Amino acid sequence: MISWNEKQYHCPVEVSMALLSGKWKCLMLWHLNEGTKRYNELERIVPGVSQKMLTQQLKELEKDGLISRTVYPEVPPRVEYSLTELGQSAFPILEMMHSWAVKQLGLIDPEA
Repeated sequence: MISWNEKQYHCPVEVSMALLSGKWKCLMLWHLNEGTKRYNELERIVPGVSQKMLTQQLKELEKDGLISRTVYPEVPPRVEYSLTELGQSAFPILEMMHSWAVKQLGLIDPEA
């Protein structure tokens, strides 16, 4: 058994799936790789996500250590999200998923 974040897993793939699962998490990580984003920016660039789901998935990503949340003591409060080192280390997985999908959809010449 593998222990991670107070949970037990049977194999490393199961840990990866737990960290990256969720309809919107991979998209959020993809966009956060471009740089720090505010909540409203993420809401705009992740099409179709509800406020409830965006908030929930951001909390999960923060709890799992993939993103950091910075709150600035202003009125109204300003909150920014950015990738942690762990989040940055997951980006090559997202790049491979992107490349695989592009190839399968025939969006580029696989020989190029």
